[in-house]
Amino acid sequence: MLFAEFVQNLDPLNHRLASTVVAALPVLLLFYLLVGRRWIASYAGAAGGVMAILLAWLVFGMPVDKAVLSFASGAAFGLLPIGWTVFGAMLIYNLTVETGMFSIIRRSIAGLSGDARVQAVLIGFCFGALMEGAAGSGAPVAICGAMLAGLGVPPLRAAVICLIANTSPVCYGGLGTPVFVLANVTGLPGDAISTMCGHQLPFLSCLVPFYMVKVMCTWKQTFEVWPALLVGGGSFAVFQYFFATMHNWVGVALWPLTDVGGAIFSMISMALFLKYVWKPKNEWKFPVPADPALANPPVLSAPTDAHAIEAQVQMKALLGANAYDERPLTAGLVLRAWSPFVIMALCLGVIGFTRQLEKPGPIDLGILNSYYPIEVPRLHLEVERADRLQKPGAVGKERLEKAVFEFKWLTAAGTPCVVAVLISALVLRTSPRVLKRVLVKTMHNMKIPIPTIACMLGLSYVTKYAGMDATLGVAFAETGAMYPFFAALLGWLGVFLTGTDAGSNALFGSLQKITAGQLHEGGVLPDLTRGQAEVLICTANSTGGVMGKMIDAQSICVATAGTNQVGKEADIFKAVIWHSIFLACIVGLIVCVQAFVPPFTQMVPQP
Repeated sequence: MLFAEFVQNLDPLNHRLASTVVAALPVLLLFYLLVGRRWIASYAGAAGGVMAILLAWLVFGMPVDKAVLSFASGAAFGLLPIGWTVFGAMLIYNLTVETGMFSIIRRSIAGLSGDARVQAVLIGFCFGALMEGAAGSGAPVAICGAMLAGLGVPPLRAAVICLIANTSPVCYGGLGTPVFVLANVTGLPGDAISTMCGHQLPFLSCLVPFYMVKVMCTWKQTFEVWPALLVGGGSFAVFQYFFATMHNWVGVALWPLTDVGGAIFSMISMALFLKYVWKPKNEWKFPVPADPALANPPVLSAPTDAHAIEAQVQMKALLGANAYDERPLTAGLVLRAWSPFVIMALCLGVIGFTRQLEKPGPIDLGILNSYYPIEVPRLHLEVERADRLQKPGAVGKERLEKAVFEFKWLTAAGTPCVVAVLISALVLRTSPRVLKRVLVKTMHNMKIPIPTIACMLGLSYVTKYAGMDATLGVAFAETGAMYPFFAALLGWLGVFLTGTDAGSNALFGSLQKITAGQLHEGGVLPDLTRGQAEVLICTANSTGGVMGKMIDAQSICVATAGTNQVGKEADIFKAVIWHSIFLACIVGLIVCVQAFVPPFTQMVPQP
């Protein structure tokens, strides 16, 4: 018989309400520091992690070395593969900026139509999805907002449009990073989570283009361009569904490419549709202000807020020195500009196939293995879950928490991105000096996102191994049949707090799984197996979370910097908050239908 050194206690204070409040303190501190004190997310995450370690030790009785090792284990996963993936994605984006190719890409998209409504879909939604999938970290709202403002959209309206547009693609932002994080913290297969995302997000991808255009103009003017909305949103939704779920029938998982491929497919579809099939009868534009200076107002005040200062720096870095390259567009030049993303897609496709070969275990490459599983000392199989969390009949190792860090140097999505950068550098004839500048710039871009992800995952791992998230999960399960709706709103809150869908999944993913298990045991989800319930509720954290992206501090500040609206953060927040809540509720209703209403319950995959 195995004896764990630490057994989780879900009610250490012998008072359920008091224990629940204490378990929530790290998240409440995070909320206070991010919203009340406006701390940078990485600092707030570190402070929340320290509090989680102290509470795990002093209140929940976890040995302090195990609490510290839990944080270190989560932070390590935040660095590899997650941080490495985000770094690689930003690396290839910066290569296009520094070589002037991004300006060509931008102009090739903006020149497809002169109608402001169609431009909003092309730039804000389709092109924004490409930026979210390949770079994330504020790139979509910063760049697309600046592009729309430059095309005559009022700056504040351009910021709002791009914030709304940057929602449904967020779940696969940074080459599928949120899905990777959710799979790791919950222990559910990434393929199953991606399939569930593919059964929810396409509905939103069809809705969001229509919704963002309606924010721009009247109902009549919105319906005048319904063919473009149908093609833009519909083509993205079809590709999104196919790539998110194709591993179920093709056997190759390419879901990290969902946003990148969907964006390219939707832009090609829109370009062909606008060129050969349909054009708006009357090109609609925003009225020109009486005072031309109002079209691009000066900065209202010098930024003093930490988020706003960082946003201005990030905006300058994202646009680069070649932002206004005006070389004549030719087919060859446009193809050359897009080549880094095509090369990246091909490299990721090869790694996607390799990842399937890894499922039985590491691939022997002769000198090296494709990855190395490393058992975390003093943590692996030394923490026993609380009795309430055990599966019926669990004995021995089945009752213990695993703690294995998988050093996946080959199949982490960042590796093919780096390879794609090197190949693209040869194709674009990039000098070593420019490559060095790309590397330095990327390291600067990542100085906040990567530490933030590491700290959030560290905090999450502490609450997971200490049983603090289980304490909260048991409390949330008391909401019963309403919880599937609130699961999406919890994810929404997580993105609002952390600024990223990956951060929200790290913060609440394990809690969502525990709550789903409790609901199933209580008979709340009778049409689903326990595994299905866990997949649905955990995925709701991510798909609901995407609607919180438009109101998090980083997105708001980057949007104001990109549209030259620094000082109007409060105005933009007020303009998008109700859209954010409404769309999050839509996701919650979708989750409820899939949880309770046959035959929609059959859309939930088995893990």
